[in-house]
Order: sequence, then C-alpha cells, then structure tokens
Amino acid sequence: MWRPSVVVLIFLMSLVSSASADGPMPLPFGPAASQAHAPWHVTGLPNQVKPYTAFSVVEADGQKALRIEAASSYGNLVYPLQLTSTPAALTWRWRADELVDAEDLRTRSGDDVAVKVCVMFDMSLEKVPFVERQLLKVARTKSVDPVPAATVCYVWDAHLPIGTTLDNAFTRRIRYKVLQSGTGHLHQWMSERRNIGADFTEMFGAESSEVPPVIGVLVGADADNTHGHSLAHVADIVIEP
Repeated sequence: MWRPSVVVLIFLMSLVSSASADGPMPLPFGPAASQAHAPWHVTGLPNQVKPYTAFSVVEADGQKALRIEAASSYGNLVYPLQLTSTPAALTWRWRADELVDAEDLRTRSGDDVAVKVCVMFDMSLEKVPFVERQLLKVARTKSVDPVPAATVCYVWDAHLPIGTTLDNAFTRRIRYKVLQSGTGHLHQWMSERRNIGADFTEMFGAESSEVPPVIGVLVGADADNTHGHSLAHVADIVIEP
C-alpha cells in the first residue's frame, strides 16, 4: 500500500468531485480485479511503518464491491470532495465477514474496527476547543492529506449496541456511531442510509450550530491495536442531494 506524495496529491485533488449534488452522486471504486480508482486513494498515519489495511475491488456475490482486509494493520481509503451544499444523505451497502473480537472502541488498546464508513467535515478551527485545536494544528503539519476538524464514522462493531455514539479513543475530532453490531448479520449485505446533517448535529452540535461543508468520504478498517484480523466488503456508496 502507498501514501500519496505531494505531487500525487495535487493530481488527485484535480479529480475531486466539486458539485452541488443536484442529483445522486455515486462514488464508484472502479472495475473488479483492480485497486480502487482515483480520486479514491489510500492514506495512513504520519510516517506509518506498520502494515497498511488492504483494499481491492472484487466481485462479491455477483456484484462489484470493495474488499477490506485488516491484519495488525491500519489504513483508510479516502474520496475527496468539494461540495457547495450539504448533502441530505449518504447511502451504502456493507457486509462484515470477520470482526475484530478483541476490539473495544472505548479504549486505545482496543480501538480497532472491521469496517467503517466516515464523512469528513470542513469545520472551522475556531469552533474546536483550544487544546484540541493546537493538537489538530500539529497533526496537519505532519500529514500531506487533509486532517478534518470533524469526522463522523459509522461502524460495524463487534460488541457495542446499535445506536451507541462515542468519541474516538485517540481524538475527539473523530466520533463513532454504531449501525451494526455483533455476528447476527455476518456474511449478509446490509443497506444503510444516514442523514448527514442530523448525525453531524447529534455528535458535533455542541461545537457548531451549522453543518460545515463535506470534504470527503472515507472507508476503512484497522486491527493494529489488538493485532487482530478482519474482513469486510462495502459497495454502492452514493451521496444523495
């Protein structure tokens, strides 16, 4: 897996979707038997030396999907956006095949998840609490990729009840909402539709009364803290106006 250089990042940003989302906007991964096509690109931690989560486009149950496999690894697949209006909803389908048994999103040692779909918001730094603002500024100096001030992540958790919301154990700039939990629907495709603005307000409304512009969608999985293994698939991500 790779991380984009500054030159590659400039090229990717030239492909960014910039629109008012007047109609449904699919975010296709590309053809099967390949890596996800630009502007999708893999990102990781600053100066990451641990393995990257593996992303590939495959045929799953007769349909094209993104295969996501984590093995003591970390990594995200990001689709940059520059939308001129806040989308009404994000829809997708996902299937978990193997969860991270030892995960516990409430702790740093257990902060792993088999699959997540996230929305990144360009929230003003002025709205971020002072200490977190300083940490965010430092994080931005260490990454060639955008580091949003607010990210809402929808997760398929191994244990937490559906509907649970919580902060990321490492940074409150990322907040989780559990949409699926446990093994009851393992190996089954599940469809999701989320009101982006409502979820932002639920989790970040105390900091911002307005919903900021959406600057990207992220798909990921990690098993670096628990040294576990997971496998999942995601398909048909669509931004709805």
